[in-house]
Amino acid sequence: MKTDKKKIIIGATDHLALPDFGIDEIACKIDTGAYTSTLHCSRVRLIEKDDQSILCFKLYDPKFGISTKKEFRYTEFKERKVRSSNGEIDYRYSIYTTVVIFGKKIKTEFTLSFREKMKFPILLGRRFLKNRFIVDVTQKELSQAQLNQKTSR
Repeated sequence: MKTDKKKIIIGATDHLALPDFGIDEIACKIDTGAYTSTLHCSRVRLIEKDDQSILCFKLYDPKFGISTKKEFRYTEFKERKVRSSNGEIDYRYSIYTTVVIFGKKIKTEFTLSFREKMKFPILLGRRFLKNRFIVDVTQKELSQAQLNQKTSR
């Protein structure tokens, strides 16, 4: 397989930023079993205003170090059918937002899910990883290590 772009090695876990939400650093797990990426949120609801559906949700969760109590609203969203690891089908809303990792800004889709019982608030799936990253599950936190190398030069 020939590719023009050099792929970045990413470990099993890392940290990223979500600038659209004012989050400078948040933990994520790399999940090659998931097609779409997932973002932990709560109080997901639809409201109708001026004949338009608006998706509302909150990201606040001290367990994950998310301190913003702001409610976020999206008029552009989709409803996706998602199959969980145990085979159950669930319907989730999805949004597009920007991720910053390894110093790169990447616009990607996230399904919204209540992940309070999970260890990581974000899963990065294959759609995000494809043609950008090679996963080395023996490694972790490689984006931070790369940033530390650049600043120490």
